[in-house]
Amino acid sequence: MAKKTIVFTGGGSAGHVTPNIAIINDINKQDWDIQYIGSKQGIEKDLIEKMNIPYFGISSGKLRRYLDFENIVDIFRVLKGCVEARTLLRKLKPHVVFSKGGFVSVPVIVAARTLKIPIFIHESDMTPGLANKISQRFASKIFTSFEETKQYFPGDKTTVIGSPIRKEILSGSREGGRSFLGFRRDKPILTIMGGSLGSKKINESIRHSLKELTKNYQIVHLCGKNNLDQSLLDVTGYKQFEYVNEELPDILAATDIVITRGGSNSIFEFLALQIPMLIIPLTLQQSRGDQILNAKSFEEKGFSLTLEEENLTSQSLLTSLEKLEKRKEEMIKNMQRSKRGEAIEILVSEINHI
Repeated sequence: MAKKTIVFTGGGSAGHVTPNIAIINDINKQDWDIQYIGSKQGIEKDLIEKMNIPYFGISSGKLRRYLDFENIVDIFRVLKGCVEARTLLRKLKPHVVFSKGGFVSVPVIVAARTLKIPIFIHESDMTPGLANKISQRFASKIFTSFEETKQYFPGDKTTVIGSPIRKEILSGSREGGRSFLGFRRDKPILTIMGGSLGSKKINESIRHSLKELTKNYQIVHLCGKNNLDQSLLDVTGYKQFEYVNEELPDILAATDIVITRGGSNSIFEFLALQIPMLIIPLTLQQSRGDQILNAKSFEEKGFSLTLEEENLTSQSLLTSLEKLEKRKEEMIKNMQRSKRGEAIEILVSEINHI
């Protein structure tokens, strides 16, 4: 039987690519021919090409929410991207296009609609990004991570499924993590993840509080590229890394508490792993506010506590961790009652029924 073809799109940040990768890894390659359309120089290009998935770069503009002369220039870039995407789609003849959003997805979705190709989109955050706001009118089916997000999309074609979680993240070994880190078994592990680039303020607060923190925890600090502190390399019970890849599932399996940003993909992974969270979301000055809303939703459901970055100090960090410790068992019970890890299976099943 001939293979069907699926085209994935989405980019601009790792958050728009990682869920696509999770789905790609779960699709039966004997049934599906997988292609990817992204931007010419975006982060998605490097991530997808490492998987040996055919990758096609198109012209795309940045979707801005403010007045800027570049908006006029980008109109023409988007139009060029639509023409390029339509040419590619006519050549690839996909049975379905799957989008995770980001500015590069809009030309692909517009082109797919003109060719009457079914379009699936997934929105990770509490409120839709601008790309998915535009794309929703063209979509055949829409999937969301949060129940609250459904109100922003047409109810007749929107389903709440949670976030597509990388299966490898769920297969870590607690003993393997402790062994890799060289940590003891009789002391809890606190992991700090500030995103791929790290967070200057989070990094500083952790390091200023290190003496107090190491009294109660062994600490894994994923501090971001070029953010290692050479003066702290020999501190007992403190391990810092710019980033980790292959060892991450084991580290998370060994983690008892995590301090994290409020990105949807990350917090849903911690939910699936049942790790209580202290979420420090990006501020409104740094983002459109999606992480703040994600954090609020998780706190209301009893999965986490929130500490606004504007209020982040060494003392507020320690106080928040004390509060979290008192509610840790309750958080784990709330997580156990939640639906988790089903999004991949649902999406693959929907794709297979095309």
